[in-house]
Amino acid sequence: MALDKGVKGTKWFSLIDKIYSERTLRLAWEQVEANAGACGVDNMTVAKFKIDSLNRLLAVNEHLKEDRYQPKPVKRVWIAKAGSTQLRPLGIPTVTDRVVQTAARMVLEPIFEREFAPHSYGFRPGRGCHDALRRVEHLLQEGHTHVVDIDIKGYFDNIPQEKLLKLVSEKIADGRVMKLLESFLKSGVLEEDGVKETNAGTPQGGVISPLLANIYLNPLDWLMANSGYDMVRYADDMVVMCRDAETATKALAEVSTWMAQAGLVLHPEKTKIVDMTPVKSHFDFLGYRFYRNSKGAISQFVRPKSQQKLRARLKPLTRRCNGKSIQELLTIINPILRGWYGYFKRASLNTLIETDGWVRERLRGILRQREKKKGRPGWNDHKKWPNRYFHNLGLFSLERASYHEPINLQSGVNC
Repeated sequence: MALDKGVKGTKWFSLIDKIYSERTLRLAWEQVEANAGACGVDNMTVAKFKIDSLNRLLAVNEHLKEDRYQPKPVKRVWIAKAGSTQLRPLGIPTVTDRVVQTAARMVLEPIFEREFAPHSYGFRPGRGCHDALRRVEHLLQEGHTHVVDIDIKGYFDNIPQEKLLKLVSEKIADGRVMKLLESFLKSGVLEEDGVKETNAGTPQGGVISPLLANIYLNPLDWLMANSGYDMVRYADDMVVMCRDAETATKALAEVSTWMAQAGLVLHPEKTKIVDMTPVKSHFDFLGYRFYRNSKGAISQFVRPKSQQKLRARLKPLTRRCNGKSIQELLTIINPILRGWYGYFKRASLNTLIETDGWVRERLRGILRQREKKKGRPGWNDHKKWPNRYFHNLGLFSLERASYHEPINLQSGVNC
């Protein structure tokens, strides 16, 4: 998408027409359709939008062109946190608003990508969690064994909107685009007791939110880099990797000062400095646990909460009294296991073997129930339905998958 004609100096002008162009809206709709998702406050589903998508997109084009577009409130739902009884809020914009947010992101993202620091990995083109994890592993290998584990309290819900918009306006001089972004931030949230104003934050679940969140933390990325610190950030998950305790203490102080000036609060219990030199020391990052084992190497395990999340998802599907055959169950749980492996394939082999064993034990429990036997599976059940039995049925094995990886991802980090 050509944007260079709309730039003067370091600021970008005349961008709104790029957002409401029919081509941009069509491409944005294709992305929204591919991502599917739930309906917003207007109960318009992706399938229903698709039936008359051409006319709907033309209407959006006209409303944006004539400054008549007004986002609807975000529908707030509460979802369980992994391994916790607590709930976290998720905002669901309407399908139409998701299309417009996607179009805005498509236009704005290339502008800000030029400004982002190299070790920011979250929600950026061509980057992902595994890139951030590899960076952390590399720094551990290089001797950065004092880790500043940073946790921002309710980051997405507490970003100061005025400061965020001011930061965006340093690059975007198109007043209509700024007005559009502000309208998304202030569209409100629909809860059971009605619509509430949103005077802070950018809703989790909004298509444009990850980009705005990266924009707001970008000055911190550069401050740390220019001060000589090795910070690895994925959205609001971040660690500063230091060689000694003194440097880690200074890094935490610098982050704390910046957060206070930015109107953000560090979680007092979750933000900490971890010395990774003693045996059994550990820290968690992006669902993984980096752990110093008794041999002196640092291994990557699956964080306990992430394991609990997988088990919580599989338990209802593998109840002993379900009416499906084992073959039918495998068609349901295999895609879940493949997806989980795709993310956690860097974990230690023991973690993968343990998870495989847990899944097979659930399936043995079903087979045992069907033979009218009570209690948990025992040694005789293992003999009757050995691991090979489930392999022959086609159960996806995390352990077997790891053996076919082109690179050995289970090796420890020696440092």
